[in-house]
Amino acid sequence: MLSNNQSLILTGVMAASIFVFGVLDILDNFLILTALTLIFFAITINIFYVHFGSKEEQKNFSKQRSLQNK
Repeated sequence: MLSNNQSLILTGVMAASIFVFGVLDILDNFLILTALTLIFFAITINIFYVHFGSKEEQKNFSKQRSLQNK
């Protein structure tokens, strides 16, 4: 799971890459498209993981904490 800072950095890298490679007119290159797609999927999967996975993790954390207090 990526931290908030890592997600922001990846988002900035992707936005800057799209701008720079678009200006250089090399967005059609397979390697560049692959790298940008991987960055996009990493950000997207992380957003869904944090949003949907956090409720389950919070339940597990609260259960563990209640067991430790007993």
